[in-house]
Amino acid sequence: MKLRFGSALAIWLVACGAPADETHPLPVEESHPQPKPALTCTGIKSGPSPIRRLNRTEYNNTIRDLLGDTTRPADAFVREEEQGGFNNNADALGVTSILAEQYMRASEAIAERATEHLDTLIPCSVAGTNEAACVRGFIQTFGERAYRSPPDDAEVTRLYGVFVAGRAEDFRTGIELMMQTILQSSRFLYRVEFGAGAAPVVPLTSFEMASRLSYLFWNSMPDDALMAAARSDELRTKDQILAQATRLLADPKTHEAVTNFHGQWLGLDGLDGITKSATVYPAWNESVRAAMRTETTMFLDDVMWNGPADLVTLLSAPYTFVNAPLATFYGMTAVSGEAFQRVDLDPKQRLGLLTQGSLLSINAHSNQTSPVTRGKFVRQRFFCQDPPPPPPNVMAVAPDLDPHLTTRQRFAAHATQASCAVCHKLMDPIGLGFENYDGVGEFRSLENGGSVDASGSLIETDVDGPFDGVPALVDRLKVSQEVRDCVVTQWFRFSYGRSETDDDACSLRSLQDQFDASGSNIKGLLLALSQSDAFLYRPLVVPSGDTP
Repeated sequence: MKLRFGSALAIWLVACGAPADETHPLPVEESHPQPKPALTCTGIKSGPSPIRRLNRTEYNNTIRDLLGDTTRPADAFVREEEQGGFNNNADALGVTSILAEQYMRASEAIAERATEHLDTLIPCSVAGTNEAACVRGFIQTFGERAYRSPPDDAEVTRLYGVFVAGRAEDFRTGIELMMQTILQSSRFLYRVEFGAGAAPVVPLTSFEMASRLSYLFWNSMPDDALMAAARSDELRTKDQILAQATRLLADPKTHEAVTNFHGQWLGLDGLDGITKSATVYPAWNESVRAAMRTETTMFLDDVMWNGPADLVTLLSAPYTFVNAPLATFYGMTAVSGEAFQRVDLDPKQRLGLLTQGSLLSINAHSNQTSPVTRGKFVRQRFFCQDPPPPPPNVMAVAPDLDPHLTTRQRFAAHATQASCAVCHKLMDPIGLGFENYDGVGEFRSLENGGSVDASGSLIETDVDGPFDGVPALVDRLKVSQEVRDCVVTQWFRFSYGRSETDDDACSLRSLQDQFDASGSNIKGLLLALSQSDAFLYRPLVVPSGDTP
């Protein structure tokens, strides 16, 4: 049974924070996965294809690959709003007046840097050459790379006119103004697609497909090989597209895009902004914080690029990466030096992602753990079940610390008060299973002099039932069909820059089935994402006033 959150789930923490003297575990029942509902998939359904603005990561990468400029100018832009869990959702990527001004200033600085060595940027710009032909040729080649498709003759003429206006001052100024115009153009800032054909759903052109492929795998513009394939119109068949996808997957630039996905899916940027009580957690410091982020990044990279690249290993690998300070923090021995090294874990205490200090610290309060946040994290990120936010008149605060009570006892009111239990029964019993880890991820068996009870339970999932501790929770997650399907859905949202719709049902089911058949292999999923109807096609664009 899929979880459905309704409007009744409105009473959250502040009304439910009174401590209690005893716990009242919720009843649980063992359940078994049910067959998915049948789908009738006939014809091609692509889902929507909104115009996509480059987000900050894509802008930085595109400027880097276009001009070799590694200054990351978009880091100074206003932050994107997240939608569907990611910051590249097309529906949330508008342009405010502030951002428009930032684009203008960035284009000025980028063009100034690019023209510092004109003879390198435009080799034909030397005395004695036909200046007009030289500049027009540069506009054609640079414009094609910046726009990810060739500018037409009219656009080349307009851009040459901009150059001429700046040339009144000097040659460099003319080139700078022309480049600024390109870098502020909608064809640079947006991934513009119209498709080819007249059917209700049409395939993309080869140039449009080149961009879809490069931004899927690299979060950046197409390289020379993709552009050459596009010019030859050799990105039209599934085999042609798969061949390029396979090449792109093997390129190290894909590592950065996968890291970007993991960081957003898991909320790793949250580690940068958290604070911890020095009184409660004296071992926590900036060095530990930085080491935790490195640990998780290295672990994910190792599984993806040196290991089997599968979901089960992400969840249950019996190793991690630590340096001496982080090893000491975790209570590990025989690790020395600042360099990170792979170490084996005691699987009864730690394994895979969910017991790493980064995620445990992010999903906790400054002075205590948070069963609610940890439970919500699992339900939201791994089951794709989104509880509603607390109502405006409720402040989400944890029960006060009490030196005589454990966390389980302090949160027991969530289970005993009916108005609280309706929502908290979906999160707290999961989060309480993490109680062997304090608010900064240190393992513990005692709390306030009492033994830690790390028993938990899952309900409203396909793997319902009790578990004791995170390793036992992982045993359930790694056999859950809903978890596997959710991971595919998360990749769908990130890769396509939008949320799924009813028209995506067949594409999504096909991706989920392929993920299952591959043993939950994420590299295989990336290739499959380049072969779905949602990726290969788009709805026909009908200009305003025309009829199809």
